[in-house]
Amino acid sequence: MGYKVNFAKVNEIFDALSKEYDIYAPKLFPNEGRYSETDIVRYDRVTKVEDIVFDKKSDYPAKEVLSPITETIFYFTEDEWRESKATSKKIMIFMRPCDVNAMEHQNKIYLQNGFEDFFYKRMYEKVKVVLMECKEGWDTCFCVSMNSNKTDNYSLAVRKEDNDLLVEVKDDAFKPYFEGVEANDFTPEFIEKNEVELEVPEIKNKTILNKLKQHPMWQEYNSRCISCGACTIACSTCTCFTTTDITYNENANVGERRRTSASCQVEGFSLMAGGHEFRTTTADRMRYKVLHKFHDYKVRFKDSHMCVGCGRCTSRCPEFISITATVKKMAKAIEEIENEVNANE
Repeated sequence: MGYKVNFAKVNEIFDALSKEYDIYAPKLFPNEGRYSETDIVRYDRVTKVEDIVFDKKSDYPAKEVLSPITETIFYFTEDEWRESKATSKKIMIFMRPCDVNAMEHQNKIYLQNGFEDFFYKRMYEKVKVVLMECKEGWDTCFCVSMNSNKTDNYSLAVRKEDNDLLVEVKDDAFKPYFEGVEANDFTPEFIEKNEVELEVPEIKNKTILNKLKQHPMWQEYNSRCISCGACTIACSTCTCFTTTDITYNENANVGERRRTSASCQVEGFSLMAGGHEFRTTTADRMRYKVLHKFHDYKVRFKDSHMCVGCGRCTSRCPEFISITATVKKMAKAIEEIENEVNANE
């Protein structure tokens, strides 16, 4: 069922929904960007449709709603502990197709990976998705190449037209909110071709994989990558975190445990007790990230690659490292290795 809703009516619907839902969407934060007097777009609660940014890709992904950069997981005293409380409301999130598909990857890690993460699950079970139609994309997007440009996993879908929203209602639970609203046939369209295209190479066996890990292509990142972790914080599918106990000044035995997003690109990420570290150089860490996104995840889950082609890592990198250019270099390295292996057989 489709509707055409003017902004004034949309805001009335938001008011009604807010009794049951916290509504999240891409929102503009003026003068909070990377450079002085620049803006940033990231997810936050919204109360009116005018708060939502439709014409820009958010700098940070929708995953921040379900797995915040930092969150308290429990509080403790000397002899007891208590889990942190989640919102009592349901959650409505305006998301583009790539972020919806990214959420499915998060589900595999947090819910289908041999255990269920309690803190993620309690948020995910509250979520209703509002799909934001995305027909054109931006200059770093390559979602079509990663098969994440389309999805049918949503309750509502919207297209902005001037001061109106075209709305598709798939979930019958939301139909009462649109009683008396003008009917209008609407089905969201999806982007079919990006400006950037990528063909992910296949790593056919362990011999090629092991040789690829030693290939000199990775060494350039020792001088290019600064190990800031901006790419993984902006990534819509990264799930790594660390935990820290925060004790209160009044009593060192009273405090809280927080988990905070961590990055495999930051020095010390793989440091173990006793001082052993698996990946000591930026080249090692870049290789680990790229192979995880474009090989290991797919091998493990027998599904798609972990990357959804949102391009945020490329956009946020202060050293202008392009993930698509890196994967293309990897493809060339694999071709070299295959030719070498075939010549030696």
